[in-house]
Amino acid sequence: MSLDFDQFEVLRKIKKEDRITQRKLASKLGFSLGKLNYCLRALRDKGYIKITNFQKNPNKIKYLYLLTPKGVSQKAKLTIMFMKRKMKEYDELKKELNSLKKNK
Repeated sequence: MSLDFDQFEVLRKIKKEDRITQRKLASKLGFSLGKLNYCLRALRDKGYIKITNFQKNPNKIKYLYLLTPKGVSQKAKLTIMFMKRKMKEYDELKKELNSLKKNK
């Protein structure tokens, strides 16, 4: 069960701020509410997050989003993969720049 980049970003934001409204979470991610709901349901169905309902909360926070141990593990794996990819891109750009300097 792999995650797409949008779902990875949702996991990252939830890890930082679990007590957030869907509207604020969607805004911070640049998602529509529909897109966020789709991602949250997919993450819940995969067992990566738990969604707890607080409908009567006076602070207007209706849901609490918690990463499950499986979600934390998947987020860590994806973070490592992302960093490896970025390091490879950096190395490739560095080689290209060195090549351009030599050709001057």
